[in-house]
Amino acid sequence: MPSMKAIKRRITTVGTTKKIMRAMGMVAASKLQKDKERLDAARLFIAEAKRMLAALPDDASDHAFIKPRSVLNTAYVVITSDRGLCGSYNTNLLLAALQHMDEGRREKIITIGLKGREYLHRLHKNIVRSFIDVLETAFYEDAEGIGRYLAALYTSGQVDEIYVAHNAFESALKQTPQIVKILPLGAELSKITYSREMRHEPAALEYLDHAVPLYLSGTIYAAMLESITGEQAARMVNMDSATQNATDIIDKLGSAYNRKRQAAITQEIGEVVNSASVVK
Repeated sequence: MPSMKAIKRRITTVGTTKKIMRAMGMVAASKLQKDKERLDAARLFIAEAKRMLAALPDDASDHAFIKPRSVLNTAYVVITSDRGLCGSYNTNLLLAALQHMDEGRREKIITIGLKGREYLHRLHKNIVRSFIDVLETAFYEDAEGIGRYLAALYTSGQVDEIYVAHNAFESALKQTPQIVKILPLGAELSKITYSREMRHEPAALEYLDHAVPLYLSGTIYAAMLESITGEQAARMVNMDSATQNATDIIDKLGSAYNRKRQAAITQEIGEVVNSASVVK
């Protein structure tokens, strides 16, 4: 049975941890609001970009970015967090990505985020490039560089299809792992209808040479924002849970301390009474 001094010391320790968890939760909540605003704008951009690409004429289907290939090598862009304390946020995504990779594909993996790189490295996966410390700020310039790299991999024939694995932000309580094919474009664009007639200058094929790399960069940027927004939401919820758990522990320790103190007082009173009886 721990002593009163040990219980009091533990109450102080848990109380300090509780303050840290509460502060981290408040920081995550503040960042969540800002990231959510950026995400909403990025979603609008990607939705419109898809509609514009879907309006291409039929002869554009032979373009390298649209025409399907025989798949020998597949690139995966796996986006996880750089830091922990966000519950199962990274684990759920990595398990979904690994399940998708196990379908007989020869993968080349590009990781964005430290947690994904560490996990996949331990599994001896083929990581060809890693990006760390780009999610916290999530600048478009970072996504643009990654988009150009992916376009070069695809046009050079090093990969035959490209997927992005990321957590999609749905609400503060729900982040859903998604594995989305971004190249070739055919299957993705076939789901979208665009009723207006569009004229391309220069020709549609030349337009695609410039539009698709921009679309790739925008897609990576939106996926990064989905991930960082979901990460902040997961961290906020987990820090709130940790704060409540700390409160419960302090309450239990307080009750144990009070019982110990009451027992000590009772024992002292008994000793005084016994001493008084001996003196008489």
